[in-house]
Amino acid sequence: MKTFKMLCLAVAALAPVATFAQTLYVRPTPPTRDPHTPGYVTATELPDGEVPSADVDGNFIIGPTHHPAPEMFMQTNIPHGTVYEFTMSSADSKFYPGIARDKGTFGTPATNDPAILIVTTSHPAPYTRHVAVYVPAQYVPGTPAPFIVGADGPDRLLFTNLDNLIAEKKVPAMVAISIGNGSGDAQGSERGLEYDTMSGRYAEFVEQEVLPLVESKCHVTLTRDPDGRATMGGSSGGSCALIMAWYHPELYHRVLTYSGTYVNQQWPHDPATPGGVWDFHEHLIPENPPRPIRIWMEVGDRDLFNPNIMRDDMHDWVVANERMAGALAAKGYHYQFIFARNAGHVDHGVKQQTLPEGLEWLWKDYQPEAH
Repeated sequence: MKTFKMLCLAVAALAPVATFAQTLYVRPTPPTRDPHTPGYVTATELPDGEVPSADVDGNFIIGPTHHPAPEMFMQTNIPHGTVYEFTMSSADSKFYPGIARDKGTFGTPATNDPAILIVTTSHPAPYTRHVAVYVPAQYVPGTPAPFIVGADGPDRLLFTNLDNLIAEKKVPAMVAISIGNGSGDAQGSERGLEYDTMSGRYAEFVEQEVLPLVESKCHVTLTRDPDGRATMGGSSGGSCALIMAWYHPELYHRVLTYSGTYVNQQWPHDPATPGGVWDFHEHLIPENPPRPIRIWMEVGDRDLFNPNIMRDDMHDWVVANERMAGALAAKGYHYQFIFARNAGHVDHGVKQQTLPEGLEWLWKDYQPEAH
C-alpha cells in the first residue's frame, strides 16, 4: 500500500487549502485503480460483457464494456406493476424535522484531528421528500409482501427491472419503496444526516413514518419477516442501506449497494464510531459476531478518491469497498462483490448491466412466508 500512500500525499498537496466555512475548490480527478493492487481482495476476472452467476458468492472483476441487461428494458408481453407516488413533509416528521448547510460552504477539519469535520453553517430548514412505490401485478391483496427499500428515489429503472425479473420468476413478487432524500449532501445536510449517521435512526424513521403510509396509500400489507426485507442504495444511499440492516437486523437481512460510501462522512462526530461508516470494515464487522445479512456490493475503478478537505486516509471509496469485501469474507458473510472496470461513481452503465443479476443474487435463498 506504499504506492497508494504516496498517491494520497500527492493529491493532498494539489488540493486547495480550506477556509473555516467554505471550500470552493475543484475535486481531484479519481485515479484509475487496478483491482490486482496489493492489499485488494483476490477476485475472479470475467470476460468483458459478462457478470457473475447469481448462484455464487465472492469477488469478481467485470468490464470494461457495460451493455444494459435485457431486464432493464420495458417489455410489452408481461404484467406491469402499479406505481403510487406521494410526498412527505418535514413538518410531519418526529425523526427528521429538517436541516440544511448553506450553499457554497462545507466545513473545516478539527485542528487536533482531521477525521473530525467542524461545520458551522448547518441550520434548521424544511424539506419535502418524494416517495414512489411499485406494487407488482402479481401481488395478492391482504398477503404480506416482501419488499425492498431504496434510497435517493424515485428509481424508475428499478421498477422496470422488477417487472421483468418477477415475470421471469427470478425474484419474488416484491414491493419496491423508493424514498427521496431530504436534500443536500454530506456533512451538515439533511441527506448526510439521514444516510451517513451510524445509528438505527433512519431505519426507525422508515419503519414508523414511511411504511405505514405505504400500506395505507398503496393498499398493501408488508411483511414483518426480516428475511423478506431488503435495502439498497448508491453512494451514501449505499452506506445507509447497510446501516439500516446492521443496526436493525431484526428488520432487514438483505443489502445491495453501488459505490457504497463506506468512508468517514458521519456528522456530527460520534466517539462511539469515530471513523463513521469506515468503522464497519475497521472495527464493527471484524470485532462482532456475524449478523444475518446478505450483501451485494459494487465499486468502479474510477470511483471517488478523497473528494474533500479531510486528510484522514479514510476517503477512498475503492479502498473502502475493498476493505469491506475483505472484512465480510473473513467473517463468513454471504456476499458478492463486483469491481467494475471503466466505471465511475454509481456508474449508470454498470448499474444497467448488473442490477438484474444483483437482485437475483440478493433474493436467491428467500423462502416466502406460509399463509
